[in-house]
Amino acid sequence: MGNMAGNMAGNLALVTGASSGIGEALARVHAAHGGDLVLVARSAARLQQLKVELEAAHSVHVTILCEDLAEPGAAARVFRQTEAAGLQVDVLINNAGVGGHGKFHERGLEADQQMMQLNIITLAELTYYYVQGMVARGAGRILNVSSTAGFLPGPLQAVYYASKAFVNSFSQALANELQGTGVTVTALCPGPVDTGFKAAADLDGVRMMDLAVSATSVAEFGYRAMQRGQLVAINQPALRLLLGWIMPFLPRGLLLKFSRRAMEKSA
Repeated sequence: MGNMAGNMAGNLALVTGASSGIGEALARVHAAHGGDLVLVARSAARLQQLKVELEAAHSVHVTILCEDLAEPGAAARVFRQTEAAGLQVDVLINNAGVGGHGKFHERGLEADQQMMQLNIITLAELTYYYVQGMVARGAGRILNVSSTAGFLPGPLQAVYYASKAFVNSFSQALANELQGTGVTVTALCPGPVDTGFKAAADLDGVRMMDLAVSATSVAEFGYRAMQRGQLVAINQPALRLLLGWIMPFLPRGLLLKFSRRAMEKSA
């Protein structure tokens, strides 16, 4: 194990979806803080590249696990591998997620089933497996990368918005249940982020994406919020104002109209 594995506090973070975007940026931030890492994603080559880079730059120990977290049973496989390797996960960063654009009835069920598996089920299962040890040790941090999409329904991204509503609700309820245990849960809820997610989720041309910020800025903001044990962290002040003080008071039909317009593609 790396240079920090021996201390009592422990600073090993498991990051899902670590090969790109916010996940990669969060892995970089944690390594820069001297923390060891378990990186989970599908891309072995990209993870290996990141491992070599972070170990050289920060003298940390990085373990890579290649798993498709959209497959049922993937969370259990990840947990078994870290247990078998004797890795104590002190920080769980559930970042892996996927989106998709279009009308629900036209998109095809399989894509949305995989989205629900990854965004909801795998996230909940990984949390369940790793929170046991955290509670037993009386210390731990969980960061669930959610989205401002979780605060309202999203026509043209119905399942994605609903999946993030689950993450927001689940994270806050769990945080309350864990009060007094030494374990905190933070929901990071960025607005649009400039990552490969945009292309993968078929969001090119969507008006809302014009507001995108860098993955690094979101990761740094989210990591600080996690360290503080903050409950919900929204990185953009304008979105905090909109979601907290304006949208809750709009008539539901008007809210849906605004939400849909933000997701429509410009001609």
